[in-house]
Amino acid sequence: MSRIAVFGGGYVGLVTAACFAEFGHDVAVRDIVPEKIDALRRGEVPIYEPGLDELLVRNAERLRYTLDVEDALDGAEFVFVCVDTPPLYSGDADLSRVWTVVDELPADTQATIVMKSTVPVGTGEKVREALDARGLGAVGYVANPEFTAEGAAVRDFMEPDRIVIGAFEGADGDAVEALHAGIDAPVVRADVNSAEMIKLAANAFLMTRVSFINEIANVCELIGADVQSVAEGLGLDHRLGPHFLRAGLGYGGSCFPKDSLALKQLAANSGYHFQLLTAVIEVNELQKRRVIQKLQKHLGRLRGKTVALLGLAFKPNTDDTREAPSLVLASRLLAEGAEVRGWDPIARPELQGVQFCATPLEAVQAADAAVIVTEWPQLAELASEEVRAAMRHPLIIDGRNLLDPDVVRAAGFAYEGIGRAVSPLDVLPETPEREPETA
Repeated sequence: MSRIAVFGGGYVGLVTAACFAEFGHDVAVRDIVPEKIDALRRGEVPIYEPGLDELLVRNAERLRYTLDVEDALDGAEFVFVCVDTPPLYSGDADLSRVWTVVDELPADTQATIVMKSTVPVGTGEKVREALDARGLGAVGYVANPEFTAEGAAVRDFMEPDRIVIGAFEGADGDAVEALHAGIDAPVVRADVNSAEMIKLAANAFLMTRVSFINEIANVCELIGADVQSVAEGLGLDHRLGPHFLRAGLGYGGSCFPKDSLALKQLAANSGYHFQLLTAVIEVNELQKRRVIQKLQKHLGRLRGKTVALLGLAFKPNTDDTREAPSLVLASRLLAEGAEVRGWDPIARPELQGVQFCATPLEAVQAADAAVIVTEWPQLAELASEEVRAAMRHPLIIDGRNLLDPDVVRAAGFAYEGIGRAVSPLDVLPETPEREPETA
């Protein structure tokens, strides 16, 4: 068993630490936020990730948390860099936290650096040069990108599609591969640049699929086709597969948006205009705003209207709202003069002007429309008599195609999904006009 130091106590860092502890390794987690470290020491998990809290509790004896660099590195054979790399205004990845970790390494460090943070291609070479310049030539460097999705990160770590390892020295790569003993998955050994590119290319291709099916969905609406059937037919093609072919409001979260910008900027800095990725990003941004058009079609001007946004996280089983469609929708609705209510079982984003509600039923009370933004299972029965009676106008905009349109219409609602043909029934049913609630 090995001693591992994990720098960064966010999604990637905590999942990495918990899973390696599950394998029997001793792990120290170092973060710079005192409140986070204090919470972890108390047994409180500062993020929501299914299964993570159980792993941390079960392996508490092999896990410790610290703010101190030397404490974290005490006896460590590996230093996993799991800090965030957010986009700069230029679109480049902000590597300041990565460089802080590298710069903080003491002169007597012997541990191998393992880069899990998503970094631009060429970062490993620059880190290698910086280490050598400081006399840390004995410190190994390995690129080991993560492919964990929020909401399924523990499973993705334990049962990955592949493990990618890029190393300057074969022995360093062998040592990192040995840490993953017990995981039944192919291991891709590559040079450092290629390992870094695999991560960016994988995300870019998944983003392309999301934007592609959303473009198809938009055409389906115009010609009367159903994108659900189209996606099923595409997904059964063995050359394509079904993954990431669900039409909706676009992608969000901590990875896809920043990684798309980072790869686009990397290409631009190298003298190449990445036209396809530029289109992917543009399609995704426009897709989030199509809901406004759908609402206006049914309600006319949105000033004074009440709209319930159901689901605020960028996807189910996470509390992460970074780049979530709900943020764009809320700001656009408020700009149109609408009253906005929000519901989510876990996420609590900072949305000034949005009234947060404890239940979906509370959110739709006297509302003119309900928008499914995140496909939480709690919303599967939204088209109920109770909800219809509560709403001023029984209109559901299904931004994730969660519901069966026929069932929703039969329940007396006007319905619009994404990429689904509009029915003659998709007009607001005649209902007595309800007066807006007053304080």
